[in-house]
Amino acid sequence: MAGIALVCLGALVSLWAYNSASNAQEVVAVRQTVPRGQVIQREDLMSVRIAVDPALHPLPADQAVTIIGKRAALDLAAGGVVTAEQVSDQVIPPKGASVVGISVTAGMQPADELKVGDPVRLVTTPGQQGEITAGNPEVFPATVVGVSTDQASGNMVVNVQVRYTDAAKVAARAATGKVAIVLDSRER
Repeated sequence: MAGIALVCLGALVSLWAYNSASNAQEVVAVRQTVPRGQVIQREDLMSVRIAVDPALHPLPADQAVTIIGKRAALDLAAGGVVTAEQVSDQVIPPKGASVVGISVTAGMQPADELKVGDPVRLVTTPGQQGEITAGNPEVFPATVVGVSTDQASGNMVVNVQVRYTDAAKVAARAATGKVAIVLDSRER
């Protein structure tokens, strides 16, 4: 009886090994860490064979040449698998633009989740007594380039790309918490 159990166990292990090997794919991985914005070089990449979860969309190894010379859209950690979304043709921020981080409470942003690429307007909000003086509110066009949650405060931190000439004003208002974010149409 023990012999039959061992034979069955061996068959199951063999079946598992076969399925694991047959589901494995050659994909692009990062050999050494590539910081956000840096140009991706051939020596930064390697090919690895892994079993791919259907929820992931790693770049197949035979497409590695398509990302050489492009830029890392975010930090690529050594040993990590590369997806197409992690690579960009553009530098962020491009020349003539700046990125400003804005910490906003729930009431200072749309209830609809902001996404990278969303067109927004940054609107300066009234002072302590609610006064709006001449020139207020100021409005600055922007594009969302990143969204995260500040674990300490629970606020959303929205990184927005603005014109270089507007960056200092937006940063000063953001530092005082006097900026609201308005989501504009996503229709392009």
